[in-house]
Order: sequence, then structure tokens, then C-alpha cells
Amino acid sequence: MSSPLSGRILVTGGAGFIGSALVWALNQRGLTDIVVSDYLGTDEKWRNLVPLKFADYVEAGHFRTRLATDPKAFGRFTAVFHLGANSSTTEKNAALLIDNNYAYTKELALWAMAQDARFIYASSAATYGDGAHGMDDKSDDLAALRPLNMYGYSKHLFDLHAQRQGWLKRIVGVKYFNVFGPNEDHKGDMRSLVNKAFAQITATGTLQLFKSHRAEFKDGEQKRDFLYVKDAVEMTLHFADSARTAGGLFNLGSGQANTWIALADAIFSAMGRQPQIEFIDMPGELRGKYQYFTQADTAKLRATGFARAMTPLDAAVRDYVQNHLMTGRKLGE
Repeated sequence: MSSPLSGRILVTGGAGFIGSALVWALNQRGLTDIVVSDYLGTDEKWRNLVPLKFADYVEAGHFRTRLATDPKAFGRFTAVFHLGANSSTTEKNAALLIDNNYAYTKELALWAMAQDARFIYASSAATYGDGAHGMDDKSDDLAALRPLNMYGYSKHLFDLHAQRQGWLKRIVGVKYFNVFGPNEDHKGDMRSLVNKAFAQITATGTLQLFKSHRAEFKDGEQKRDFLYVKDAVEMTLHFADSARTAGGLFNLGSGQANTWIALADAIFSAMGRQPQIEFIDMPGELRGKYQYFTQADTAKLRATGFARAMTPLDAAVRDYVQNHLMTGRKLGE
């Protein structure tokens, strides 16, 4: 059985953070027969595309409209990576999220399966909510999950739909945890703390972190599973080989929870500075929607044969800070 990567590849959201990193990783393998689709809009994410090699670019709105009238308009693909989405966890326009993250994903999944293309889509760790019902990708009880924001819910809706339709036997949904790394500059408030902290420390010498508003967590000891984007795309490409697993939902994380303080210390160290941290109150509107602990159980991923070691947090932060943030280099430059 030939790999889906041996043919034509579609990457939606391909100008974005993880999407452009995925195109870069494909280029690293010598693969360039790639169609990139995205909403370029008015931000600077187009810059992520400049060093990359691909066959064509199509605006997402045009791509979606053409497919609706002619499913064969863009030819056949052997692999479809659907990473395009509205990823703002504070987005208030629920209709926009439902259309972008749920309806469009349904349309693309049906189209990809109809042409027997490998379909890999971005779900999210946000579907787990506060983790009260676990963060277990091996559980079939998806209906028990309670996302904390509309973004997470829009992703959760498609997971539920795919399960009801029996699609999860054929397609792969990847639940990214807290991904950070190069090519995220355009994301504004949705940038990782590493990106924000670099700018803040450069300007003021100090990093501000949210205080804890739960007694069981001291300030700065809230924990997240931080995943370097270079590891995230290797995990994602792993699923492009249909021989490895039929389908399903998979956690993509480092498998280790680290405190915000540990992350901050790694950032200061990479910048050659002594840690200077100031704790500030968390905005009221975030307090009921804040995840205090996330950690990916990656046993299901490992069981599919993914054996690559994760980049240690301090090494990942050092690479990002010194080779990208300090130099301004995009992936591929």
C-alpha cells in the first residue's frame, strides 16, 4: 500500500501556525505537490508561506464554493490535512465558529472520503474542558465532555458528528494540546506565552503571569502540556500512513505537564536573563473558562508506532527563542 503522502496533498490553514509548519515538514521530506488553502485576510501570516514550496494557493472561501458546485474542481488528492479553523478561544460569534469549525469540516470530510483521500483534521484539547471528565482519547464517551468555550464546543460538535456517522473508523482527529513555536507571530492574543513573553521581557525585563484563583494551585503552578510545533507536525504526519491506524481521535502532546513558572524560567534562560516574574489578577471573564491542568495521555498515539522522542521543554524553548524569535526567521528560511 502506497503512502497517502506519495500523491497530491491539500493543507487547509496552510498559511497559519501549525499548517505552515506542516508544509515545512513536508518540504523537509522533499514533498512539494501541495495545495495550500487559507483565509489570508489582513494579518501577516502570508509571510509564513514565503520560504515554503507548494504547487498552488487557493483562498479558502473560493475553495469551499467551488467544491460545493464541482467536487472535482481541484482534481484528486491522496491526503487532506484540515488544519484551517477559527482558533480563537475568546471568539464571541458562535455562528462564525459553527460555520468555520463544524459545517466546513463536515463538507471537507465527506469530499475527502468520497475520493478515498486520507483525511486528518484538527480537533482540540479544548474539547476536554476543565478535565473533570478526563483527557482520555481512548474513551468512546465523547458526550460526557464539557468544553469551556465556544471554540472548544465547535470542535467537539464535529467529533460527535464523526462518531455518530461512523467516520472515525476512517478519518483521524488530532487533539493538539498547548502548541508553541515559530510561525505564530500573526496570532495576536492567541500566541503562545513563549512568543508573548519574549516581547514583554525584551521591552520591560519582566514577565507577567496570571495569579491562581484556586486554592490547590499556587501562583504560577498551574500546569499545561506544552508541545513544540516541530514535534506536533511530526505526530500529525505519522497519521498520513493509513497502514498505521484506521482512524480515531488522538491526543497530541508532550505527555508531560509543566508549570507556567518552569516555562518562564526556560524563556529567561534562553534569553540569557535572570527570571523576573510579576503575578497579576486573571480577568474575571476568563476565570470560569481557565484550564488549570492539562496533560496528554499519549499511550494511544504510541500504540500506533510513533516512537519519536519529544523535544524537552527547555531545549524546545531555546531553539524557538534563539533560532527564531531572536533572528525573526520563519520555518524554511
